[in-house]
Amino acid sequence: MPVTETVTATQTPAARALPDSLTAQLKQVLGPKGWSQDAHELAPHIADWRGRYQGATPILLKPANTEEVAACVRLCHEAGVAITPQGGNTSLCGAATPMGEVLLTLKRMTGVREVDVDNDSMTVEAGCVLENLQTLAADHNRLFPLSLGSQGSAMIGGLISTNAGGVHVLRYGMTRELVLGLEAVLPDGTIWSGLTGLRKDNTGYDLKQLLIGAEGTLGIITAATLKLFPRPARMEVAFCGLASAEDAVKFLGLAKQVSGGAVTAFELMPRMALDMVLEHVPGTRDPLEGEHAWYVVCEMSFGRANGARETLEDALGQGFEAGLIADAAIAENDSQIHDFWRLRETIAEAERAHGKAVKHDVSIPVSKMPAFMAQATTAVEAAFPGALVIAFGHVGDGNVHFNVAARETGADDDFIAQAAPLSRLVYDLVDSFGGSISAEHGIGILKRAELAARKPVDVAVMRAIKTALDPKGIMNPRVLL
Repeated sequence: MPVTETVTATQTPAARALPDSLTAQLKQVLGPKGWSQDAHELAPHIADWRGRYQGATPILLKPANTEEVAACVRLCHEAGVAITPQGGNTSLCGAATPMGEVLLTLKRMTGVREVDVDNDSMTVEAGCVLENLQTLAADHNRLFPLSLGSQGSAMIGGLISTNAGGVHVLRYGMTRELVLGLEAVLPDGTIWSGLTGLRKDNTGYDLKQLLIGAEGTLGIITAATLKLFPRPARMEVAFCGLASAEDAVKFLGLAKQVSGGAVTAFELMPRMALDMVLEHVPGTRDPLEGEHAWYVVCEMSFGRANGARETLEDALGQGFEAGLIADAAIAENDSQIHDFWRLRETIAEAERAHGKAVKHDVSIPVSKMPAFMAQATTAVEAAFPGALVIAFGHVGDGNVHFNVAARETGADDDFIAQAAPLSRLVYDLVDSFGGSISAEHGIGILKRAELAARKPVDVAVMRAIKTALDPKGIMNPRVLL
């Protein structure tokens, strides 16, 4: 029977003492600006965003370039000392929280090495913040489509290491589909230079794909060549009220057909999630007059402005005629687009204000999403009295954030104590629907035991690869495998 591994803030590890000689060598390699042992500076780096994991580290390394990363890794490899790499520390599964290991942050590596407009690519260093890369692309009249709630702090190296998803997977795919080439430091300190802007390259194994989604267990990504796309001439966004999740899936198919594939995002949220946002997030308001069981944010992007609004209106009109939509509002300007998206993107913030929750980032075939959410909700509420299910996510790619909180205020801790059996129930249903226990957040520490129990052959192959590249096991130990 699969088990759910739970690490709590009470399991705080002690920082592992380093040999004095290694500490001196690391400090010498990096210089006075390249390291810290100051408790105040370390504090935000050794706790995760959710506050679920509290870690420790003997030293924070802050290399400024790839050569310094390589030198640090080489020294740690020779000494057999483990390293936890960290980007913007927005991990939701504990992958970037050091549990006594040396902590290496890429935050000083923010260089833009090249923007090749004609090749629709840009080469940037791992510490670049996603939002800055979106702006950089826009400055060159291009689009970098990766978009998610933490884009103001998440760094591209970490996003690649976890194969992040976001709201535009429907149109542009996961992060791995946006990466043309990588530069990385391998576990022995070797620099692998795989930066390329090529779309076609059949020279053996695609080594970058080993590193994408490996969560820092096979090396440290230091730079990447990313795909750019033509910047849409027009974006149209609608906020729709619907009676059911089944109607949302049917409307998605209709919208894609009517628009000729112009749907770039299609996000689903229940009324209870909207109510939480309206209660806990200042400045938000319901764009529709009546209440509906479900809501969809539908975004379409067009290469030409002419006919864009008419296409969205046509899709909505057909949705009304088919009985799939009960009400809808179309954003009239950028401010309203921001307001519509804020209702969806602040659900996590509103949840946190409501109380602690047991969270599940899972994927299901799009056609089966409504049935899964209905069955999982019924099963959880029957097995765990007092449970409040908040299921929302990316309808276009089948990603469901199936979160469960305590219905009563103040019952958080007792409810969280039931996390393991609750998650086991949810993941068993995910398996029965042909889904995945991790859609876009990764495995980290949180789901490591579940992964090993549910996919033993896959994990055995991954461990063989890990052993071949990292025989000393120094790269992000405890994570993923």
